[in-house]
Amino acid sequence: MEVQGKIKLIDETKTFGNNGFRKREMVVTTEEQYPQHIMIEFVQDKCDILNAYQVGQQVKVSINLRGREWVNPQGETKYFNSIQGWRIENLQPAGNGAPEMPPMPPEDAFEPANDFKEDDHDDLPF
Repeated sequence: MEVQGKIKLIDETKTFGNNGFRKREMVVTTEEQYPQHIMIEFVQDKCDILNAYQVGQQVKVSINLRGREWVNPQGETKYFNSIQGWRIENLQPAGNGAPEMPPMPPEDAFEPANDFKEDDHDDLPF
């Protein structure tokens, strides 16, 4: 499955327990009539994927839905869902999060070439 939208938040990596379980969360805001703020968690080695991304970027995140069953001390069964990310694709127009090129200035912003000679030789093939 995939979630597409703009990165709203990227949290720090958190470590839990004696075995060093790592988790990092991000929030992606969908762009639809009723935008949704979807929290996606990345675990273990997948936490480092988020290092290459910033708040505000347009992304497509590949996810897995996870469900768990837990019995509390009173014997009641509880169910929990989580959304785990495992890949991110950048959807920025300039690619790789690079800023877009600034627009070209209008041609009248340049001074005209006064010393141009038609018969000057150049090495252009056309």
